[in-house]
Amino acid sequence: MKQIKKIVVVGGGSAGWMSAATLINFFPNHDITVIESSDIKPVGVGESTLGGIRYWMSALGIDEKDFMSYTNASYKMSIKFTDFYEKDHGSFHYPFGQPYTDNSTGLNDWQVKKAVYPDTPVEDYCRSYYPAMSFIEQNKFPNPDSDLENFRQDTDVAYHFDAALFSQWLKNNYCLPRGVKHIDTIVDSIQHDDTGITSLILSNTDTINADLYIDCTGWKSLLLGETLKEPFNSYSDILPNNRAWAVQLPYTDKEKELEPFTNCTAIDNGWVWNIPLWSRIGTGYVYSDKHISPEDALQQFKDHLNSDKMTVPNNNRVTDDLEFRDISMRVGLHQRTWVKNVVAIGLSAGFIEPLESNGLFTVHEFLLNLVSVLQRGHGTQWDRDTYNTATKSLFDNFAEFVSLHYALSVRDDTPYWQEIKNKTFSPAMVAHTPMLSNGFTDLVARKMSTFEHSSNSGMHCIATGMNYFVFNSINILYAEKTHNINVKEQLDYWIDSRQQLIDKWNTESNNSITLFQYLKEHIHDNI
Repeated sequence: MKQIKKIVVVGGGSAGWMSAATLINFFPNHDITVIESSDIKPVGVGESTLGGIRYWMSALGIDEKDFMSYTNASYKMSIKFTDFYEKDHGSFHYPFGQPYTDNSTGLNDWQVKKAVYPDTPVEDYCRSYYPAMSFIEQNKFPNPDSDLENFRQDTDVAYHFDAALFSQWLKNNYCLPRGVKHIDTIVDSIQHDDTGITSLILSNTDTINADLYIDCTGWKSLLLGETLKEPFNSYSDILPNNRAWAVQLPYTDKEKELEPFTNCTAIDNGWVWNIPLWSRIGTGYVYSDKHISPEDALQQFKDHLNSDKMTVPNNNRVTDDLEFRDISMRVGLHQRTWVKNVVAIGLSAGFIEPLESNGLFTVHEFLLNLVSVLQRGHGTQWDRDTYNTATKSLFDNFAEFVSLHYALSVRDDTPYWQEIKNKTFSPAMVAHTPMLSNGFTDLVARKMSTFEHSSNSGMHCIATGMNYFVFNSINILYAEKTHNINVKEQLDYWIDSRQQLIDKWNTESNNSITLFQYLKEHIHDNI
């Protein structure tokens, strides 16, 4: 069987240049070409990232100080959710990193605290386990030498950056210097047979062929979808939104508005993201056109931008010179993302929705899976099946995680939220299966039998923020009778010792500078 030595990436943007960067790093002797037309504007999703991007960058040897200034990047330590549980109910966080626990009961200590002291606010949960929360809530950023339990700045922090500038940085500063070829044109036609793609006819009449083609053509999915006709499976049964309005805002008060987290605020027919970069704020309204027209959604979005839900309320924030973009989202995944000699990466493979910042997450995770398969040098059906199984599992688990943000909501103030509240989720998603664990099965099983949260994902933060507790007074009664212990006495000891840690973290935060000041001194000092 012919070895894979020549790879053509069709399409640029973040997905295309991240693909080229990954492939040239792991396979420096391969012939890698990116076909990208400068006349085609990328969608530009993915300005907010997750911690996993740090591992991808580490694998490629990318230093954050090399790209952060160029891409107007800032640091991200958490995702904040506002009004998802109920309208005007308040906010909760999902900080990055692992929660700090100091005994064998793990995350159950706070669950007991909530059961014994019901007035304990849900915001207290993350404050009790994540030292970063002291900084997040004050718009501070930890000094490199800060003494914070279980917090690592090199792994527990992600980025906000300009996705278009990031792709340009990868192209000019990483890919081209390492030998990636770039052809600035469009694909005019595609030749294919039973083996897959045989050649690409470019607009300048040139012909190009490869051993493997990477489809990064966005939602159009030119190679995998349009040419090879691979079926696309919609996830609209668990994810309600299919459109978005997006706009870039100038800062009103930069030091206050430059927050170290992505803010997601639920409103009438969806939710609004707020992503503070160094130079501007990226914001958008993700909604369902089943419940509201694009025109009315735009007005709702503008009303929100002028409301007190913004960090710095400003009734004059929406001006005539702002460019609002209407984006139609294709939510779901192709049945297979590697078919014959075509692998789809990014939007051409599938998309969940912007909640939980998964746009670039699937890009770098799919790419790392692809590299592990291509290490053998071929592309057998076993390799394709292995890759497709792994990527679909990853995608499904993340989609279900995002879906739980809606499933746990009790909002019913509009028909949109009423439909979500009354939605029936399939038994396959909710039923606990020992060999399969996703967000749904994990929550149901733990609440009904094990009475504990898993800290392996952020689901425990989301569930707690949504008032979904896996430990209650019944469990306390059982523990006291079975083990002959005084739960409240032990709890009060934990509360006192934990408060000492929180006081320490607050002291560290009080002695630190704001995120704005940190970025100005350490990253954007030349601007």
